[in-house]
Amino acid sequence: MRVLVVMDPIENVNLKKDSTMAMLWAAARRGHELGYVLQHDLYIDQGKAFGLIAPLKVFEDYDHYYELGEKQKQSIADYDVVLMRKDPPFDMNFVYSTYILEQAEREGAWIINKPQSLRDCNEKLFATQFPDLQVPTLVTSQQSLIREFLQQHGDVIVKPLDGMGGTGIFRLQHNGINIGSTLEMLTGYGTLPIMAQRYIPEIVDGDKRILIINGEAVPFCLARIPQNGEVRGNLAAGGLGEARPLTENDKKIAAQVGPFLKEKGLVFVGLDVIGEYVTEINVTSPTCIREIDAQFNTSIADDLFDVLEAGRP
Repeated sequence: MRVLVVMDPIENVNLKKDSTMAMLWAAARRGHELGYVLQHDLYIDQGKAFGLIAPLKVFEDYDHYYELGEKQKQSIADYDVVLMRKDPPFDMNFVYSTYILEQAEREGAWIINKPQSLRDCNEKLFATQFPDLQVPTLVTSQQSLIREFLQQHGDVIVKPLDGMGGTGIFRLQHNGINIGSTLEMLTGYGTLPIMAQRYIPEIVDGDKRILIINGEAVPFCLARIPQNGEVRGNLAAGGLGEARPLTENDKKIAAQVGPFLKEKGLVFVGLDVIGEYVTEINVTSPTCIREIDAQFNTSIADDLFDVLEAGRP
């Protein structure tokens, strides 16, 4: 196949952790032809989707892991599969990219994940479609409502709706001294909605990342365990990653959410689960392939390419 990847600059990736590189290495092992394009090199010309695309070769060699050819104008639809792996923030540039990729989709390209669903399924708000899998959760810009929620539950997590890697997450308790300033900052003085969730004590055992491929759960997850008194387990915030087999409850959660993801064209997704509760559903550029592979000798990117090679459902 011809496989195009939309990603952040390849020269800046963390080779020990980057899931996109795992996908590219799997594609190369299977003999697929690779193209590479940056978000700002996507464009529409006379109603057709194009990119300034460079041929890409990748090598499983940390000292020499990629070679790029010269950028050339190419139709995005000339590729069999397009991996949209641009990291958040989910800003307007990201939204515009999904419009361009949606045009390529109309021309016949298979975009992973589906551009419309990338827009529709905000990683924080999407989880609220499964209220039976969530702790009490409030989404609002109104500080008075958040304060009522805090009084009711006593111990809550508040976070922006567009962050990643644990940025902007705060734990508030009803007798805290910085509640007002925290809420002012996060809500932009009442102009931006944020999410508040009842604190889940099981976070000390890890914030589990469960990977879903085409609606089916990978049998192992990565528990990201907070360190040094942190409330966040995110690896980017210093969490320790420990791969584990899925529990029976993890499997039940995945079985409930998986078909819904598949229906929306979300082929590669990361569920965040603390204790028995889903906290986020990550659809933009889910990670943790490398850590699970390293600890359980799996090859999750190959599992993904088994699905891609089988073709669209």
